[in-house]
Amino acid sequence: MHDIRFHDAIAELPAAEWDALRPDANPFVSHAFLAALERDGCIRSDWGWQAHHLGLYENGRLLAAAPLYLKGNSHGEFVFDWSWASAWERAGGYYYPKLLCGVPYSPVPGPRLLAGKDARTPMLQRALAEAMRREADRMGLSSVHVNFLQEAELAAFQGDPDWLARSDVQFHWHNRGYRHFPAFLATLNHKKRKNILRERSQVAASGVAIEWRGGDTLGDDEWRRVHALYEATFDMKGNHAALTAALFRRLGELGRTAQLALARQGNTIVAMALFIQSHEVLYGRYWGACVDVPGLHFEKYNALSGVIDEPAKSRNVLNLLHFELCYYQGIEFCIKHGLKSFEPGAQGRETKMPRGFLPTLTHSRHYIVHEGFREAVRESLKHEQVSMDAYYDEMMEHSPYADR
Repeated sequence: MHDIRFHDAIAELPAAEWDALRPDANPFVSHAFLAALERDGCIRSDWGWQAHHLGLYENGRLLAAAPLYLKGNSHGEFVFDWSWASAWERAGGYYYPKLLCGVPYSPVPGPRLLAGKDARTPMLQRALAEAMRREADRMGLSSVHVNFLQEAELAAFQGDPDWLARSDVQFHWHNRGYRHFPAFLATLNHKKRKNILRERSQVAASGVAIEWRGGDTLGDDEWRRVHALYEATFDMKGNHAALTAALFRRLGELGRTAQLALARQGNTIVAMALFIQSHEVLYGRYWGACVDVPGLHFEKYNALSGVIDEPAKSRNVLNLLHFELCYYQGIEFCIKHGLKSFEPGAQGRETKMPRGFLPTLTHSRHYIVHEGFREAVRESLKHEQVSMDAYYDEMMEHSPYADR
């Protein structure tokens, strides 16, 4: 019989034992990354996050674990259940708090049921799933959500029909052994290849200098500037920038985990893209740019008046810098360092697919405590899955690669 414990902070769990349970080097479930989120003010109850990490022990030794949170809202999850919450509350119930197994603010597929890689792993993963379900029942919560699971973990839920399956689509780039960026371009159809070359030539002619920096090489002033750009970009979109300046600086202390593509005008960083790197994958996480970058030479003309449309020009500057830093630089980095894939983040079909990113299914599992509501959600998910499958097939039909 395993000893099941829930922890109010990741620091209560032994770091070396936690990390040894990861089946791969995914950095987002490392003890150091999760601890940094908590230590540096990103996990706060007034923002809807309270750590409730799960550990399975045997004779005092950690056998399996899961990053788990009590959630007071659905922000920062990227598997959207707002309609479920609304329906629950219209019926007179309280949807929040709920239990979430996942990585805060990070729509990154990866291990969630940490149980090593041996003969006991499937049994321990099932025990983690069951422990989460029992905890929701014990606490009188509405639901449990396990987001962005690895495919190898899905079997842990298959024996229990009360876990509901849900899928979504992200767009990932895969390295086919390219020797350099032109070799990648050669695999695209002519129209897509021509568009990428035009966009990159405009950036090259703009006077902006682009450099790659490991997070451990940035000074305090540079980290402050990077965070200010991230924060300003969130503010511009009316969103809440949940990651603190202290967290950004902490990333610089995690060796070469954080990588940045920086655009400078003179000595000033005018745009940046922040990536997290594992041994095999590059993850695009955050980007930021000055809204008004004087002196850049990207122009977009108003078709009616024949003069420069300043708002359109500003948008064009941001778009071109975004494509260059967040997509093309990332692809070049993967090719140079022999990484297998590049996951640039959630959403963005219109911008990612024409630039070589292909649809990839992501997976989540959900347990709804109330049986009647669970069945209603199950029926809704059946219809959603039909639409999702059709969407995936349609996207694959529009592959940008010439050999599709």
